[in-house]
Amino acid sequence: MNKKILKYLPILIIFMAMASIYFSGVYHYLSLDYLRMYHKSLKIFVELHPIAVPITFCFIYIILTALSIPGAVFLTLLSGYLFPQPFSTMYVVFSATCGATLIFWAARTAFKDILKQKAGPFLQKMEKGFQENAVSYLLFLRFVPLFPFWLVNIAPAFFEVSFLTFVWTTLVGIFPGTLVYTLAGGGLEKILTHNENFSLSTIFNMQIKIALALLGIIALAPIIWKKIKTNSKDGEGP
Repeated sequence: MNKKILKYLPILIIFMAMASIYFSGVYHYLSLDYLRMYHKSLKIFVELHPIAVPITFCFIYIILTALSIPGAVFLTLLSGYLFPQPFSTMYVVFSATCGATLIFWAARTAFKDILKQKAGPFLQKMEKGFQENAVSYLLFLRFVPLFPFWLVNIAPAFFEVSFLTFVWTTLVGIFPGTLVYTLAGGGLEKILTHNENFSLSTIFNMQIKIALALLGIIALAPIIWKKIKTNSKDGEGP
């Protein structure tokens, strides 16, 4: 097979899989309404298959994350509902990191050279900054969900971020938010049993948002300090 075709094969496979799932409408089943109907059966199924269910759950989560298919938030809540802590959080963090790494690898394989050839001065400057402070940038983007998860998975591939750096910053960066969601999922039993209303805004309240923002600021601290020192030296003059 032509080397050029092989290079774009990973991203082509991902796009084809994304299209098939979107058009099939399978992801519509990832909702609280369906969980409300079948939550008792799911609980029993987990008890009967304590090993197979977590493995299957992780596999589905990895695929959905790698394909950037909607439903990750629901699956994270579902993990908290089906599995006890700390396993529910561990399953999601592991699966999300694996899925993110797959799309990162595919994007870097397919688009790396194209971006280098067409990059303008601004993008090249941004690439340099990302290379020098990749850890701080990535942790900030993970701690503070200002951008879609799929975009944060792909963007580092354009800026020569190392594979290892991407993996461990994703692992650490998504942990706080995942813990919040899985803990919330653990409290779904009462909501589902009594048909109570549920809202994501009750999970990510102002206190949680402030805490994540502070983590983001801490992640950027090395960059801010470096710029302050640089400006200070420039201001001193000869």
